[in-house]
Amino acid sequence: MSAKRKIIIACWRRAAVATAIFAVHIVAVHTVAQAQVSDAIQNAALLGLPDVMPVAASAATPAAMPAVTLPEARPAASNMLKPAAPVAAAPVISPQTACRAPAELAHLDHPLLRTMRRLASGQPLVIVAIGSSSTAGATASSPATSYPSRLAIELKARFPGHDIAVINRGVNGEETDNMMARFTTDVIAVHPQLVLWQVGTNSVLRDHSLDTHAAELRKGIEELKATGADVVLIDPQYAPKVLAKSETLGMVEQIALAAKEDNVDLFRRFAVMRDWHEIQHLGFDVFVSPDRLHMNDWGYACWAKLIGAAIAEAATRPIASAAMHPAH
Repeated sequence: MSAKRKIIIACWRRAAVATAIFAVHIVAVHTVAQAQVSDAIQNAALLGLPDVMPVAASAATPAAMPAVTLPEARPAASNMLKPAAPVAAAPVISPQTACRAPAELAHLDHPLLRTMRRLASGQPLVIVAIGSSSTAGATASSPATSYPSRLAIELKARFPGHDIAVINRGVNGEETDNMMARFTTDVIAVHPQLVLWQVGTNSVLRDHSLDTHAAELRKGIEELKATGADVVLIDPQYAPKVLAKSETLGMVEQIALAAKEDNVDLFRRFAVMRDWHEIQHLGFDVFVSPDRLHMNDWGYACWAKLIGAAIAEAATRPIASAAMHPAH
């Protein structure tokens, strides 16, 4: 054999050995990669992680193949068996929360004769809502979500085709005597057929005498009755800051007694809201704003819905004598 041929054979042998070594190395790398992926899949299954899909290694896979990375901040497998700690969540106010109250609470005892005659005649019906901040619409998201605005919508839906105006004469912070001082300009001047007088809350919040308030309330009722309008009193709201005052129940009882003795109607807002909380088990956050005093949009809307239904019933109640008096 010539020297040249010997050299060629030796080169072939070295090439074959190198090729075999490279092939063994590739197989080893591929095996390690598969083992890493398999381990990752098993660990993911134990931890409840999303599936990790194995990727087949190609012939071009580098020797230093990156390891499979699991998502960060995952708890250890032992911690996955422990119950999660409760997380405090903000209260959710569902627009689907039912607005309701017992019939005996959301009911007006006396028929609204002047309102009844006005509706029967087809003439415009003017309603004045006078009161303090909860009439003005404090903490409502907009004037359109105050109770007088919502009440106008409720009544127009119940009496389609009728011209009904609900005039908001609420002023933040006022007490009974402040409202009475505005009767001439804010109530009597617009010639209403129905007056809704929300009263009593600020006197309680400021710890004023119930005896003094009783005299003012009676005088105010007489002034409103003298106009010939139907009168509906509205007592304080059932809210944490009102409940914190010792005279609250005394004020509620005083307003109820005045309504009974002076023969005017009373919408029992305090009792209706207490039913929401104590009987229907609605949290205050459902109907009271974060200031723990005023109502929120849901509270105003539900109040309007309930008093609207009460007004509609009292203004359409079968009363034979109502037809005997001409509309004014």
